[in-house]
Amino acid sequence: MTAMSRHFRIDGVDVHDGSDCYVIAEIGHNHQGDVEKAKQLIRAAHEWGVNAVKLQKRSNRTLYTRAYYDQPYDNEFSFGDTYGEHREALELDADEYRELQAYAREVGITLFATAFDFESAAMLAELDVPAFKFASGDLLNTPLQRYVAAFGKPMFLSTGGGTIADIERAVDAILPINDRLCVLQCTAAYPADVEDLNLNVIPALRELFPDLVIGLSDHQNGIAMAVVAYMLGARVIEKHFTLDHALKGTDHAFSLMPDGMRRLVRDLHRIPVALGDGVKRPLPAEAKPLEKMGKKLVAARELAEGHVLAEDDVAIKSPADGGLPPFELERIVGMRLRRSLRPDDNVELADLELVAAPLEAEAQRV
Repeated sequence: MTAMSRHFRIDGVDVHDGSDCYVIAEIGHNHQGDVEKAKQLIRAAHEWGVNAVKLQKRSNRTLYTRAYYDQPYDNEFSFGDTYGEHREALELDADEYRELQAYAREVGITLFATAFDFESAAMLAELDVPAFKFASGDLLNTPLQRYVAAFGKPMFLSTGGGTIADIERAVDAILPINDRLCVLQCTAAYPADVEDLNLNVIPALRELFPDLVIGLSDHQNGIAMAVVAYMLGARVIEKHFTLDHALKGTDHAFSLMPDGMRRLVRDLHRIPVALGDGVKRPLPAEAKPLEKMGKKLVAARELAEGHVLAEDDVAIKSPADGGLPPFELERIVGMRLRRSLRPDDNVELADLELVAAPLEAEAQRV
């Protein structure tokens, strides 16, 4: 690849500098372990123009230490007495994933997942998901990165909490095996404050990796910063998605509701059109407003034929429906009227003639 071929293809969709933004609705575990809730989220995401929905897959007993898995987890967001029970309650098994895959195909939206461990990655590969995501917590996990890269599928790499050296290490581990990689600027805080987004990392990543599409995994509670990210060169935006901010779980509060997702997709898709071609010129849409608000030169009072115009003979008035524009005032002062004008008559160049200088007039008489 060359710097001119920055390109990423996922499930038949091409993403590049000239493309629309690819929008991922991060469902995560906002389905609360309920397949029907997951279907509602998938349907809603499709209705509002999202390209893909993403789930999270963990093999909890192999992912966590025994002590971490068994620790008490008593809080308002808990789905179990221990952290392990909580996580298991939110997990979907392979058959449930198959059911959601079939549903996503029926709806017409791409579905993939983050693999948090080797066992989960193997399950997702067996299900033939169209892409994989690496969470920020696995930015340093080159063994998992290489394992997933070998499946040959498109990959998204979140970079929250990392340094440039960490990102380079991950990219260097993945690319020799599989070059279908998109790197996402990310702040691993939930939610992320605006002052922690560091969106200027996006152009830095674009310069560092000229062959890779760069995006943003956005945990900020709003949509405006994703639009800024697109302007800085991000062509993939991932946002958490829910149907109700009040649902039980830590992610719902900062996730976008359907109307927020609709507005995000709308605004991201408007940007290329809004940018235009960079040529400044009058536009047809401006004609009527500028006629109403614009100004023209008119006679300030009754002016007789042969009168030599002084500055106070001319007024500047709306609408701009003819006559000379105000910048012509200096040019016409000192010219002679070829016809009489009434108050508010347009001053036209065709009604004016130059006044001959004395020497010029004398020469004309000789």
